[in-house]
Amino acid sequence: MAGARDQLARLLALVPWLQAHPGVTKTEAAAAFDISVAQLERDLRLAFTCELPGRPEACLDIDYLDSDRITVIDPQTIDRPLRLVPEEAVALIVGLRSLAGVPGLQDRAALDSALAKLEDAAAAAGGVPTGTAGPTPAAAGAQPDAVAAVRSALELGRRLHLSYWVPSRDELTERDVDPLRAVSVEGVGYLEGWCHASEAVRTFRLDRVVRAEVLDAPSTPPADAAPQPDAGAFHPAPDDLLVTVDLTPRARWVPEYYPCESVTERPDGGLRVTVRTADARFVQRLVLRLGGDGAVVQPAEVAAGVVAEARNALAAYGVSC
Repeated sequence: MAGARDQLARLLALVPWLQAHPGVTKTEAAAAFDISVAQLERDLRLAFTCELPGRPEACLDIDYLDSDRITVIDPQTIDRPLRLVPEEAVALIVGLRSLAGVPGLQDRAALDSALAKLEDAAAAAGGVPTGTAGPTPAAAGAQPDAVAAVRSALELGRRLHLSYWVPSRDELTERDVDPLRAVSVEGVGYLEGWCHASEAVRTFRLDRVVRAEVLDAPSTPPADAAPQPDAGAFHPAPDDLLVTVDLTPRARWVPEYYPCESVTERPDGGLRVTVRTADARFVQRLVLRLGGDGAVVQPAEVAAGVVAEARNALAAYGVSC
């Protein structure tokens, strides 16, 4: 499947490129797309047989068979500019915002202009990142009332009271937040704001907001409070607990889903990973879910916590160990 997707993406870029370079040689075209001449010819054969939806008589016309040079005679409509899907627009906007935060950036005006145009186009399409005054992105799984409250607080410049579920502690917390912006990353909605309980900028997943209430108090974050350039990413603190976990080969997927500070191979084909966390209960629950495929190596108190939780779970079923 990956090969077919790659070929389709290449074809969508290849035909407009060939039209802009009439008479280019096959060797030059293959080098431009970092493929072999043989692969280029396979791509051209496929493009030559493509039909427009509902118009079997309308085919791409490309002259490449009788010489080493390629000319697009009739591109039909494939030479039209490609459109970004929401996920691609999100990635571009987040990347440009990160770039905008680099000190000493040259030609800042061009970057700001490109970012503004992309954000305007994305907002018109609906559901991609917004600034502090823009519409709050739709968030899969989020409570509509909570999303509406976040939108209202951003527009009015008011403080929010959140009932927020913290999965690592399986705990519902109450906190006041001065919202900075709402953003959607890979289909997940986030609120970034100054958390008065933590006295720091925090990122809240909108689908974990159980209740949101707009307060009468104005939003007054500190002057130096700023959104993270990579919203939705995990940012461990230097003093967070470092836990070492051994994984069997069946649990090699763990580093793909959870941020790990180090990953090393084990002789049995498994992995040894280190995870930094502010709450040991997160690692304990992860290891319990893994069953026999995960074991805490250190610290000893975290390993003991896993054993205690496992015994409590078994005791609930009348099993002792």
